[in-house]
Amino acid sequence: MAITAAMVKDLRDTTGAGMMDAKKALTETEGDMEAAVDWLRTKGLAKAAKKSGRTAAEGLVAVAVRDGRGVAVEVNSETDFVAKNADFQKMVGTIAEAALGAADLDALKATEINGKTVETTVTDAIAIIGENMALRRMAAVEGDTVVAYVHNAAAEGMGKIGVLVALKGADTGIGKQIAMHVAAANPASLSEKDLDPSVVEREKSVLTEQARESGKPEAVIEKMIEGRMKKFMAEVTLLGQQFVINPDVTVADAAKEAGVEVLAFVRMEVGEGIEKKVEDFAAEVAKTARG
Repeated sequence: MAITAAMVKDLRDTTGAGMMDAKKALTETEGDMEAAVDWLRTKGLAKAAKKSGRTAAEGLVAVAVRDGRGVAVEVNSETDFVAKNADFQKMVGTIAEAALGAADLDALKATEINGKTVETTVTDAIAIIGENMALRRMAAVEGDTVVAYVHNAAAEGMGKIGVLVALKGADTGIGKQIAMHVAAANPASLSEKDLDPSVVEREKSVLTEQARESGKPEAVIEKMIEGRMKKFMAEVTLLGQQFVINPDVTVADAAKEAGVEVLAFVRMEVGEGIEKKVEDFAAEVAKTARG
């Protein structure tokens, strides 16, 4: 029988499966809706889809470097327990290696590893492991030298915080020190010119209001704002920050002394920006007890 768009939509709404998977299921079962649902469940596709609404805010960040290019990827899971799973870690590491040849996140999802796309690989893992997962982010840097650092590594090249630092010039050890600094200090940008203008304007607005509350003359207020903005820039930009290894110098000064220039950096932390659902365990138990 002919498979209509309405039939495909109904099956997708019922199972949460992708459009092509729903169409294939209906084709394989000659339009039998119940049989199509079972077909998807057999393939693990419906099971994976049903978990797609659950918050995946745990997981791992993995980094990889090759030939002057470094990449960082974030693969999320629902629980930290899964992040410690050897199979999950192997998958994340494989995805990071694949990212070295991908231009962006969409290209990475379409990249094939072991005969399947990365996107399909993650979907299959959802069905096997039983938790929602997501390949959330990818970032890359390039330079004469790229140094990677993972803070509190869970396995080789992966953990909760991954850092990449791209340098112009030969690294003599300063690269890892700067990467460790980035992990600890979490700068907002490389330099003042790279800082989001909206962030600058918001900070300037706050500092202006604070200065005006002092009741001082406008000329003095302008000087106060200028000084405070200069301090703000030093605090939030990597090159302006005091180097954690030697607070007597800035990161820019330390790099110059080592004969390199910092071109770019990436700091990726698991779950950044994801609103985690807070479970009230006591309330959940009480609700269960009441039936």
